[in-house]
Amino acid sequence: MSQLGANKLSVAFAGLKALSEVDLAINTGQITGLIGPNGAGKTTLVNVLTGFQAPTSGAVTLNGTALSGLQPHQIRRKGIARTFQGGRLFRDLAVIDNLEVTGVGLGLSRARARAEAAAMLEWIGIAALANRIAGTLPYTDERRVAIGRALIGKPAYVLLDEPAAGMSGPEAAELSRLVHRIASEMGCGVLLIEHNVGLVLKLCDHIVVLDSGAVIESGTPDAIRNSEKVRHAYMGTAAETAAPVLETLI
Repeated sequence: MSQLGANKLSVAFAGLKALSEVDLAINTGQITGLIGPNGAGKTTLVNVLTGFQAPTSGAVTLNGTALSGLQPHQIRRKGIARTFQGGRLFRDLAVIDNLEVTGVGLGLSRARARAEAAAMLEWIGIAALANRIAGTLPYTDERRVAIGRALIGKPAYVLLDEPAAGMSGPEAAELSRLVHRIASEMGCGVLLIEHNVGLVLKLCDHIVVLDSGAVIESGTPDAIRNSEKVRHAYMGTAAETAAPVLETLI
């Protein structure tokens, strides 16, 4: 089993700590959830793990080897992929071209990149969208294309930043099935960053909870569900008061 890790990661902006000595482990073939209130530091952590933000201290490690100083494209080539909250598709290109561009950027020939892009769209179940211009896609399809693009090159890890944001219940359930397949069929280690706490609790093997840049809890879904620290972080009150409201989330 391979592992992507955060070891005592801290990030400070003008003296304000966005992350404080965060530890995290993502294993291949498993789904790890990352949750927390708005401003908890979730996206900052993803940015550090993928090279978009340098840590103030601590290290990102791949199988125990530090990835210090690597640029995002270098980290991507080491098998660590991500999506973004806003999708960030090339809106004027066709869907298949969005995936093909990634393959070429990873060093594949145009023909091989095209073939892998077509196979990925088929695997996800959106082959019919191949020739649609990305900017014309509905929101849910845009998210699925972004995930497909991240999976080009068969990365060992994929970090999904708020993939279910704005989705209806049935759409989130369909996304959940896709994420499960990414881990079970591709053997990919998935980090799922989500405000949809119910989806995380149902889908993840292990969950880490951030609040104010620090890990306040980590463990199984049951442990997180029953944690007073988590209830307090989300509701700002004691567990017995927060419980009925938090149950509506999970």
